[in-house]
Amino acid sequence: MNHMNSIPEITVYGADWCPDCRRAKCLLDERQVPYRWVDIETDRAGEKVVLEANRGNRSIPTIVFGDGSILVEPSNPELLAKLG
Repeated sequence: MNHMNSIPEITVYGADWCPDCRRAKCLLDERQVPYRWVDIETDRAGEKVVLEANRGNRSIPTIVFGDGSILVEPSNPELLAKLG
């Protein structure tokens, strides 16, 4: 089975203007971890996910993992620990 075309199990909700979002994306890119990027400035459904996950706050990045867990504004060490 070819996993190269599988849907990423990580979704990063954020905005292009957000330095923490860029940092998280950079860390994932450096480690070649596939993820889906959702810009909450242009994707209203994505913004709704963030608002629901953060009790009405637009806290980004909000990173949703395939196991259902969520990290909000994680530091690099927190994100690395989650990635294993």
